[in-house]
Amino acid sequence: MGRTQSFDTATVVGAARDVFWRLGYDATSLGDLERATGLGRSSLYHAFGSKRGLFDAAVENYLDEIVRPRLAGLTGGDASADGDDPAAARAALRSYFAEMSDAVATLGHDDGRAGCLLLISTAGQAGHDAMVRGAVDAYRAELVAAFSAAVRRALPGAATDAVERRARLYTALVVAALTLARVNREEAVATLRLAEDAAGAPVPGP
Repeated sequence: MGRTQSFDTATVVGAARDVFWRLGYDATSLGDLERATGLGRSSLYHAFGSKRGLFDAAVENYLDEIVRPRLAGLTGGDASADGDDPAAARAALRSYFAEMSDAVATLGHDDGRAGCLLLISTAGQAGHDAMVRGAVDAYRAELVAAFSAAVRRALPGAATDAVERRARLYTALVVAALTLARVNREEAVATLRLAEDAAGAPVPGP
């Protein structure tokens, strides 16, 4: 007879996500995960197969609950995005960066959620894992696509390569800010505010 699961998977994954976010993949021990989730390692292994399986579930949770809700306003997947209205698209860009800078400013080191779970995890040996590298690159591509969609609406008529350059610039600023968040929070906030100021500014021609 199969073992009956007596815990809520989403709650367990969310607790594990915060541990991986605080410590990174390599520094997170099974003991850390047991304490955070309230489950023994046998239960964790039965539900997720391995520490890596739980990490993969935590990454999806991070993307679905933290990253993608913020990107929805850029892609038009949020009710606040007003179709193809350039002013609304510029406002969505500015709002995204303002929300990010506020989040970085208010979440300190003690909170454990400063920076980006994915970027933090690639700082150690996990960065040599092809699947982890793929997850980070997919995250980067998702950021570029969201910024491209918003910039295209904000600057109708802009050349495609100009839109892509601006989208990559915004992505680079976000990645830089999230990388700096645990090292120099003030500089991370300043970087995001620079992006907010630049949002909707004229794009140079090719």
